[in-house]
Amino acid sequence: MTETPEREILTWQGYGEASRELAQMVVDSGYEPDVVVAVARGGLPVGGAISYALGTKGVGTLNVEFYTGIDERLPAPVLLPPLLDTDAMKGLKVLVADDVADTGETLALVKSLMEQHAGEVRTVVLYAKPHSIIDPDYVWKRTDLWITFPWSALPPVTPNKPHPEEG
Repeated sequence: MTETPEREILTWQGYGEASRELAQMVVDSGYEPDVVVAVARGGLPVGGAISYALGTKGVGTLNVEFYTGIDERLPAPVLLPPLLDTDAMKGLKVLVADDVADTGETLALVKSLMEQHAGEVRTVVLYAKPHSIIDPDYVWKRTDLWITFPWSALPPVTPNKPHPEEG
C-alpha cells in the first residue's frame, strides 16, 4: 500500500473566505489597484474574486505555462498567447494575482513584466511556499505541502454518452 503524501486541501468555501481575507489585506494596506492581472490558469479564480471584492473593474490575464504535472515543470515559465496589452498599463497600479508562489518563478516573471510598463506593481497569492524566490506582498497562507485547489481537484470532464446524432 502506498501512502498518500500529506496535502493542503482548499475547499470552495475556504477559497471564498480566503479571497475576501486577501482583499481585506490589500484594502488595509492602503493599496488601490487600477487593474488586477490574473496569472492563468490558477490565478483566474483568485484574480476574479479579488477584483470583485476590491471593486476593481480593470481585469487582465497573462497566460503562463510552467507546471506540467505534480512537481513536474518546464525549465522556465513561458508566456502563452493571447498576450496582455502591456502598453495600456502605463502609470497604473497593478495587482498581480495567482493561486500559489511555489518556486515563485512564474510570479517573478509576471511582476517583472508588469514593472516594465505599470506605475506600481504588487502581488497577491492564496499560498506561498518557503522556497519561493519571491515573497508576495499579500499571502493568505504559507505552506510547504502540495496544494489541492477546488478548481483543479478533479480531472477534466469527458463525454459520458454519445451525442444523439452519433446514433
